[in-house]
Amino acid sequence: MTITVKLFAGMADLAGSDTADAELPEGATVADLRRELGKQLPLARTLLSRSAVAVNHDVAENDRVLSATDECAVIPPVSGG
Repeated sequence: MTITVKLFAGMADLAGSDTADAELPEGATVADLRRELGKQLPLARTLLSRSAVAVNHDVAENDRVLSATDECAVIPPVSGG
């Protein structure tokens, strides 16, 4: 299945795009999605490990199983004042 992932802030900057496509097998989890994105975007691995992954607008744990219809987003940590 192909999942299009929305990228924000620093993740989008490192990817050079606000989306990334991940090809995953059926039954893949958020952890699998993180690994695939890390392969595609090696410069973003550190930021990816600290970022939240949202599935259908809710922050998801790494063991969450994904489906082809899920809307996914990587949300980096925010700082500022």
